Amino acid sequence: MQYPADERDLRNLLLTISYDGRQFHGWQIQQNAFTVQEAFQTALSKVIGDGFDIKGCSRTDSGVHANMYCVSLKTAHPIPPERLKAALNRWLPLSVAVSDCREVDPEFHARYSCKSKEYIYKIWNSEVRNPFLEGYALHYRYQLDEKLLNKAAQAYVGKHDFTSFCTQDNRDAGDLTRDVKAFSVTRDGCMVTMRVEADGFLYNMVRIMVGTLLRVAQGKIKPEEISSIIAKRDRRFAGPTAQACGLYLNKVNY
Repeated sequence: MQYPADERDLRNLLLTISYDGRQFHGWQIQQNAFTVQEAFQTALSKVIGDGFDIKGCSRTDSGVHANMYCVSLKTAHPIPPERLKAALNRWLPLSVAVSDCREVDPEFHARYSCKSKEYIYKIWNSEVRNPFLEGYALHYRYQLDEKLLNKAAQAYVGKHDFTSFCTQDNRDAGDLTRDVKAFSVTRDGCMVTMRVEADGFLYNMVRIMVGTLLRVAQGKIKPEEISSIIAKRDRRFAGPTAQACGLYLNKVNY
């Protein structure tokens, strides 16, 4: 990518987007797979050309949605933020939308400036599936006791090594300690929502946390065993990885 000789000529913009993850293989550019980043960069090229650099706030998996996803953009193009927002919304696929665009400090980075992120996981807890939630919530037909699960989930809160709750690959080499600030399980009618905030997340971490709580609901794991599963630092002791369809990146805090 071509940049001005003097980096001070570059503007730094923060764009906030949301997307329906069903048709995408996550955020990050991949070979032979359509991603949100590819769709975003294609639209951006049509508006300002190819002289830019973007950084996403997080890697999301295939099929995962985002209510709030943040992108930092460095460019020398003079387009005003509001015009860029409008132009991108013209060229982006209908499954992606830009909700905000503003200038930020040159040192700002969408990922490394982040203090915490919040994910939610939606479960449609009814014997009858909801056709309007297909791809947007996990259908779980057996009764869930949200109060029991909320109590069990408090074992996740705090700074722990979450090796047991991570699908390990080269992206998570090194320290697997994360600080979970809050975890709640609530119900609104048939919709059960699990909400977790942390300073960072490992690969599949939230989905494994959810899968483990579903094992608690099934009586296959006792609520008090979650702390010992964390301490074991062994993926084999936690529950399965819940489906991607119910997971949303909900909030990014800077």
